[in-house]
Amino acid sequence: MSELQLKDLYEGFRNPKVILGFAKLINEEAKKLKRPINVMEVCGGHTHSIMKYGLPQLMPKNINFIHGPGCPVCVMPKERIDHAYVLSEQKDVILVTLGDMIKVPGSRGSLQQARANGADVRFVYSPLDTLKIAQENPEKTVIFFAIGFETTTPMTTALIEIVLKKNIKNILFHINHVTVPEVMEELLKSEKNNIDAFIGPSHVSVITGSKIYDIFPKQYNLPVVVAGFEPVDVMEGILMILRQFNENRCELEVEYKRVVTYEGNLKAQAMINKYFEKAELFKWRGLGNVPQSGYRLREEFSHLDAEKIYAEILPTDEIEDYKLCICGDILRGMAKPNDCTIFGTACKPTSPLGSCMVSSEGACAAYYKYGNLI
Repeated sequence: MSELQLKDLYEGFRNPKVILGFAKLINEEAKKLKRPINVMEVCGGHTHSIMKYGLPQLMPKNINFIHGPGCPVCVMPKERIDHAYVLSEQKDVILVTLGDMIKVPGSRGSLQQARANGADVRFVYSPLDTLKIAQENPEKTVIFFAIGFETTTPMTTALIEIVLKKNIKNILFHINHVTVPEVMEELLKSEKNNIDAFIGPSHVSVITGSKIYDIFPKQYNLPVVVAGFEPVDVMEGILMILRQFNENRCELEVEYKRVVTYEGNLKAQAMINKYFEKAELFKWRGLGNVPQSGYRLREEFSHLDAEKIYAEILPTDEIEDYKLCICGDILRGMAKPNDCTIFGTACKPTSPLGSCMVSSEGACAAYYKYGNLI
């Protein structure tokens, strides 16, 4: 497909007439509802599309978007950011991570501040860029601070595979990959949850397949529609959810059929299972410990595990978030960014106090950037 054809394709998914057409159908379906419903878009990518294209403005009053924990930078707890900070301070260490992670504040500061203080911290667009850094600095230990949901996890495993096959001695890993279904289930276990349906993450589902959401209609009686990131995708996903309510159905459906299958990418899943196993607990920022929601390196690859190799110097204390920050409530879908007393004043992208404002996928960053559209 040519670049021009791709442009035409994506412009079709952003076509105002199509979006307004779906808005009309949504309003017609919404009139049939017996009560208002809250739809949680789990992924931060969806949140930004929703805000960027002003979709809340097109919703009838009985349909409400609530925002979920699907932003890997937002959910990274201060304790693990402190791990990265301490590792970056070590002699002859280069700490490598993905973009937004640089700016997230821990209790000691952000990695950006560590770099300003002399630490060698670098961000990359792909984990494989770490190979060049290691090759150019053979006398240094390069630690890749791996973050992300199931979408980015296979890229880390690809790097691990190359490191092992080429017997590269100066690359280590600090693993912070997390998984979607467990945290979705954790949200539903809360007595205060107000979730009526989920818009399932699109890119995550390409890797995992839509099968990971089977539990929600079957055990929790909540519809799930996996939708793409474009505004037409989101609008069609909402329409599919409303039709389920009005037809007394509760199902897992896929709007994003052009990419997502039920089984997903089996090769990527095999790579993940080859190198990783589930950790008993993973702490999510603002949400607490969620069982089986994060990965760790399998024992046979512990010689690559920076968390074990540097265990004696890594901090272990529990750290509280900034007291006025309500990022935890936002990630649970219990509050909107503009409910926060410091939103847009003390906390803004140039001086973030909470992780939801730091990340390009964070709900607070989306409201700050696009809030004038709703």
